[in-house]
Amino acid sequence: MQHDALRAHIIDLLDWHDAHATFDDAVRDMPTELQGALADGVPHSPWMLLEHLRIAQRDILEFCCEGEYTLPSWPDDYWPADPAPPNAEAWDERVRRFREDLATLRDIAEHTPDLFAVVPQGENEKQTYLRELLLAADHNAYHVGQLVILRRTLGAWHS
Repeated sequence: MQHDALRAHIIDLLDWHDAHATFDDAVRDMPTELQGALADGVPHSPWMLLEHLRIAQRDILEFCCEGEYTLPSWPDDYWPADPAPPNAEAWDERVRRFREDLATLRDIAEHTPDLFAVVPQGENEKQTYLRELLLAADHNAYHVGQLVILRRTLGAWHS
């Protein structure tokens, strides 16, 4: 029963909405003209934050699931070079892909037989499924918060 409770907490944490804005709150109705906008003193545009969220979450997912995992190069492989999306459809497509990968992480939390097991691609005993799920939730919460603040700075936040 304790493992079931832990699984439920992890699944909730991946979508947490009790303590802060959700991913969906942060990306909903983002004006096209602001997706690639840079604010004074802020190094990333909304597009860059969205794409970084997607890339990093996908990396964690691949680490947990792929037999032939290759560690991407930091920071180049984790951040887009261009502050603006490459086309009008890119924002919605990346949002969709992020959500799909998040659903897969929830499935891992729910169905992995032993969350305390070391991920086969891991380099040490600390790299368990539980750690990777917590890492994804923590990383997502951090950058979703940045995206909310940036939207407010750009005048695009509608609470």
